[in-house]
Amino acid sequence: MSEYPKIIQELQEKYDDEQSLRPEKLESFVGQDDIKEVLDVYIKAALGRGEVIDHTLLYGPPGLGKTTLAQIIANEMNVNLRTTSGPAIERSGDLAAILSTLEPGDILFIDEIHRLPRVVEEVLYAAMEDFVIDIILGRDSESRSIRIDLPPFTLIGATTRFGDLSAPLRDRFGVVFRLDYYNIADLEKIILRTSHVYGTKITSDSVHNLA
Repeated sequence: MSEYPKIIQELQEKYDDEQSLRPEKLESFVGQDDIKEVLDVYIKAALGRGEVIDHTLLYGPPGLGKTTLAQIIANEMNVNLRTTSGPAIERSGDLAAILSTLEPGDILFIDEIHRLPRVVEEVLYAAMEDFVIDIILGRDSESRSIRIDLPPFTLIGATTRFGDLSAPLRDRFGVVFRLDYYNIADLEKIILRTSHVYGTKITSDSVHNLA
């Protein structure tokens, strides 16, 4: 568990470096209109009930905004986003360390969730369903299991390989969204927004050619 800070901090630093380019609110996110409409309903319902939003799976080709949507959900819910990835979590103890430090309402975002080792994935089942984790202490005849209660949290998983997810893990997500490719109009909006963030002037012809 001592490696936990490295597991999550390196990814968080990379994410923070990119954050200035990302929209912060659902209304500012370009494209995926059907998803945004449904997400808006889910978020408002969760806020109205004073509960966490249901565990959410985002899948589709890379570069379509899965990480950005995770941060937007956290912003709209006014909670913290904890970011890590499937390849970074090698042992069940790594995941237990992350889960045990979550605060009530936190969102845990796991990118490339399809790459979680199966033994790690199994720890998620009880965490997602009952907000508990079971940890084995000791070995062989001296081993014993202890149960740790977790605060209510939301898991957001992202994957480019939906088919590689096991059925038990897929079934534990209450919300599943497939992100589609951007159309030309949406790409033009993204290019314009990026040029504005960087303070760079760009002609309409250049925008169209880039899109």
